[in-house]
Amino acid sequence: MNATALAIRWLLDTLGGLWELLRLGVVTGFRFNGPYWTWRTQTAFGRGWPDSRAQRIGAILEYARWIRRMRRQM
Repeated sequence: MNATALAIRWLLDTLGGLWELLRLGVVTGFRFNGPYWTWRTQTAFGRGWPDSRAQRIGAILEYARWIRRMRRQM
């Protein structure tokens, strides 16, 4: 793939991932301190939260893109 195609794929995965995070929020009732999100946070950041807010947002967006790729394969 060329650079333009990769950039478009990244953008579509990011937008799709944000949609999947919204869907997941709806499914869990936006209870971010509930059992699912507590488990998700512990498995993703078991050694502690990233140092900066930018790193945390980057990790969350990477998780969103991963969700999108996994759901696209289904």
